[in-house]
Amino acid sequence: MIKHKFDRKIFTFSLLLKDLGFLLYKFPKIIGALRNEKINKAYMEKIMTVVTAVNGCTYCTWFHAKQAVSSGISEDEVKNMLKLQFDADATDFEMLGLLYAQHYAETNRKPDKEMTDKLFEFYGDNTANHIILIIRMIFFGNLQGNTFDAFLSRLKGDKAKNSNVIFETIFFVINAPILLPILPFIKK
Repeated sequence: MIKHKFDRKIFTFSLLLKDLGFLLYKFPKIIGALRNEKINKAYMEKIMTVVTAVNGCTYCTWFHAKQAVSSGISEDEVKNMLKLQFDADATDFEMLGLLYAQHYAETNRKPDKEMTDKLFEFYGDNTANHIILIIRMIFFGNLQGNTFDAFLSRLKGDKAKNSNVIFETIFFVINAPILLPILPFIKK
């Protein structure tokens, strides 16, 4: 049995197509989520940081930590969220959404029905659907960064579980102009 050290969630070709199709189909609703007054910039960044903490995307960690601080969240709060210790920093309104975001990522997009029901009961249909869209957007970004890193890991001799060298190579080439320039910043 081959042991894999690279254990982060990554895209397969079919999952990438499925997620891309979902986000394109939901694009008008995504615009609505970004304009939802109940989900301010700081809360959105908290959701994104929690999902990123679970999925381990180094690019998203760097980017959303910076975004969180610029939206008014303290560096200590960001560090706590990255350790999934956000209970002291979240408002009563934010807590359930953050717990749901963590649960959604930890279950690899298969949240318990009870958790989803609680989310909708607490926030109502509109805001709950917007929170899920925000989670899906950052999940896409996380898998994008992780799949890029899977190719880099492969070059070091550590193949990601369930990966495909052809897909990873094509994915790397397409995403290199975006992610390679960021590499020096995230290593700091």
